[in-house]
Amino acid sequence: MSLSNPTALSASELSDRIAMLRDNIRQITEQAASQSGAADEERNADRLAQQSDELDLLLKEQEQRLNRK
Repeated sequence: MSLSNPTALSASELSDRIAMLRDNIRQITEQAASQSGAADEERNADRLAQQSDELDLLLKEQEQRLNRK
């Protein structure tokens, strides 16, 4: 799931999504360590980059919300 508008999420949904992305990144990292081959490495790198980008976006949104209080 890709998220283009994190401002639409409630605080609880934002926290849940951040936790889910962190878990996804952990799982992708574990998979990458156990797999070999250029195709696997490229696919895992792409997935990791996408998940990391989304996590960064959500963390920035969370930080902005905390700074507004």
